Amino acid sequence: MEAPHNSPAAETAHTPAAMTAQAQVIARLEVTSAEQMQALGRRLAGLLRPGDLVMLSGELGAGKTTLTRGLGEGLGVRGAVTSPTFVIARVHPSLSGGPALVHVDAYRLGGGLDEMEDLDLDVSLPESVVVVEWGDGKVEELSDDRLQVLIHRAVGDTDDERRSVTLVGIGERWSGLGAALEADRL
Repeated sequence: MEAPHNSPAAETAHTPAAMTAQAQVIARLEVTSAEQMQALGRRLAGLLRPGDLVMLSGELGAGKTTLTRGLGEGLGVRGAVTSPTFVIARVHPSLSGGPALVHVDAYRLGGGLDEMEDLDLDVSLPESVVVVEWGDGKVEELSDDRLQVLIHRAVGDTDDERRSVTLVGIGERWSGLGAALEADRL
């Protein structure tokens, strides 16, 4: 069993000081199982397009990779979506002519965008959907527009599977998207 861990980036991402004036909360919802988290990913995939940057924040075991697995299913990409912790990034090409899914785990990376330059995310971003776990303070410079997904879970010795998920849109791309999500009943 993994020990609970709150990264400094995850803690800061949940505070109002980390949100810019252009950030807006698009939706807040409760998820009660891994299946629901994956289903949320499938629904979110319908809103994504090439060039989108999605940043996932939350404690270890919060459901970031499970959500990304659902995104991959919704985007119709090739390959099993698993945690890229040890390879840092995985590219999942589309099976249907849509955007590829670039799944990055920046947990082990220390520096900002400079350290991530070798991944060529700036080259991949225009034609892909780039999802970065643990990317706070590391990849924001890739795009003025991004969707930040904040996942809270109970920590400690518990079998509570409830998650509180907050979607925060940053930049022009995400303005007005709250109504679309509301209509979809995420």
